Amino acid sequence: MNTASTSSESLRNYLVVTASYWAFTITDGAIRMLVVLYFFRLGYAPLEIAFLFLFYEFFGVLTNLLGGWVGSRIGLNVTMHLGMSLQVIALAMLTVPEAWLSVPYVMAAQALSGIAKDLNKMSAKASVKLMLPKDAHGRLFKWVAVLTGSKNALKGFGFFVGGWLLSLVGFRHALFILAGSLLLVLLATLMLLPRQLGRSSKKTRFGQLFSRSRNINWLSAARFFLFGSRDIWFVVGLPVYFASQLGWDNARVGGFLALWVIGYGIVQASVPILLRKRGGGRGPGADTARFWVFVLVLVPAGIALGLTAGYDPATVLVAGLGLFALVFAINSAVHSFLVLAYSQHDQAAVNVGFYYMANAGGRLLGTVLSGWVYQNQGLTGCLWWSVGFVLAAAILSLGLRDSDAVAPAT
Repeated sequence: MNTASTSSESLRNYLVVTASYWAFTITDGAIRMLVVLYFFRLGYAPLEIAFLFLFYEFFGVLTNLLGGWVGSRIGLNVTMHLGMSLQVIALAMLTVPEAWLSVPYVMAAQALSGIAKDLNKMSAKASVKLMLPKDAHGRLFKWVAVLTGSKNALKGFGFFVGGWLLSLVGFRHALFILAGSLLLVLLATLMLLPRQLGRSSKKTRFGQLFSRSRNINWLSAARFFLFGSRDIWFVVGLPVYFASQLGWDNARVGGFLALWVIGYGIVQASVPILLRKRGGGRGPGADTARFWVFVLVLVPAGIALGLTAGYDPATVLVAGLGLFALVFAINSAVHSFLVLAYSQHDQAAVNVGFYYMANAGGRLLGTVLSGWVYQNQGLTGCLWWSVGFVLAAAILSLGLRDSDAVAPAT
């Protein structure tokens, strides 16, 4: 097969994977907003709402650890479609009568959704590495940034869809619409993607699940605290604060958070342009990761100080969230590139799975703390905890090595 046809096929597969990732992400954002707002209106306390997502994040940790290994053996195409199938089932589970929606039942449905989300994310991101030549780091940075950024923009759209559908057709009918739409996308991608996509040419041993790469280990540890720092105030504390303290209704909360995540995703997709990294197609290195995570420390601290000083909370939060979106998006995009740049082709799925296991672990801790800290210390307390988590990520980033970040994987 000549170079032009290979490049064309890679682009086609990339577009199909990206489109399926978009569809999945809309349902992921929508179901989160549906659950948070619906159960808050039923009178659930913030900590109880946080526990609804406990299994979602916990099983995400296990899925990322095992999913990369499974994907390298049976193909990322298979694990991606398995994730989409599980999401359809999770959405259908929540369509039962209201009397059945106990906390354990919703946690079980969220567990399936968490497994689905991380199978889909790991498969999509690892497959990008395998679609490109080993030394195409500039294109890899752009493709990963666009995939991740557009995904986050669509997740924001999913927040809006969730809040809008809840107001328009109610909880159950919203879930039916989401499940049916995702099922149609699943059937389409089953026919479009090659079956061997992402299957490793070497059989990955189970003992290789835990990364032996120094850079992957440091990056994963930093990722744990980076995403914990976001979810510790964003998952439960922020939407509940908007609803309970500012008096916003479902559509307004969902709409604002949707716009925020959409803006965050647009910035993330634009990071290669914002950073203006040229250098012969070499992507950002460890110095870039360290600089931007130290900048991020200042943002939640500034928001917390603004709220404590008694400024208008809506103004402080809207302005602060805009700045947080910009800086956090740069951090996330650089991390997403580095984990692939540090990985050999045959180990991409395993390394991405290990890395996103740390990501899911941070989100798990952040989600639980979001409910607990907000209930006991309010939104300002959540923000100061966020500052501590970002500082931990910054310190761990000091262990990254510059030389390996842009070296071709061999």
